[in-house]
Amino acid sequence: MKKLLLLLASLAATFAAHAKIVTKPVAYEHAGVKLEGFLAYDDEKVSSDKKAPGVLVVPEWWGLNDYAKNRARQLAQLGYVAFAADMYGAGVTANDPKKANELAGQFYGKPLMAERAQAGLDQLLAAGGLVDPARVAAIGYCFGGAVCQALAYSGAPLAGIVSFHGSLIPASPEAAAKNKAKFLICHGAVDPFSTKEQVEAFKQSLDAGKLDYQFISYAGAIHAFTNPEADKVAQATGLTGIGYNAAADQRSWAHLRGFFGEIFAVKK
Repeated sequence: MKKLLLLLASLAATFAAHAKIVTKPVAYEHAGVKLEGFLAYDDEKVSSDKKAPGVLVVPEWWGLNDYAKNRARQLAQLGYVAFAADMYGAGVTANDPKKANELAGQFYGKPLMAERAQAGLDQLLAAGGLVDPARVAAIGYCFGGAVCQALAYSGAPLAGIVSFHGSLIPASPEAAAKNKAKFLICHGAVDPFSTKEQVEAFKQSLDAGKLDYQFISYAGAIHAFTNPEADKVAQATGLTGIGYNAAADQRSWAHLRGFFGEIFAVKK
């Protein structure tokens, strides 16, 4: 019996050592800008013979930092292949709102927003043959939420997008016609960065375009409600209107999991 227990313990240790989250930087380029994204997947759940849904992760306006990478790891733990995109350039991040605004500002209202995101999506789809191209989504935080909307409006082959406390981009008739994705919009009910008029205009544009969407408001949540470091960032930078909300964070992640269960379901 003792030998059997030792054998089982050894096998368990071997399995645990093998099953791990693989992460690695991925260098790529777009429009002459050298970029470096972050790939994450579980090598026990995913292989070229066992393709998984892929998820593009677009960071907040701070750039590709640890927060976005940690979200990619969380997705990998759920069995997805995740790729955190680089929107600004390899190693380019911001710590103060002024710099972040300058970096993000170069994309708003311009084709570059969707084009740079598409470059990241291309890297996800090319990730070692691990991704099922028929089951791909994009998620984004703050600035990244807007990027995901722009990417969907460009006609990218996405089953769905999830925007967490993202800027809201109304769908023009042309954008709605190109869109292939279902939308999950996770929004702070008292986010001071979006007026009631902006929220209503956004919803009305999605209704007019006949998009399949869910718009969920989380009571008491302000901007950046999913980021546990938001309160520290607000204190360090003097940026108002941002703050972590644990309940909204947990609920929105649960809503993401349910949404992915829907859009990634294998049709028989």
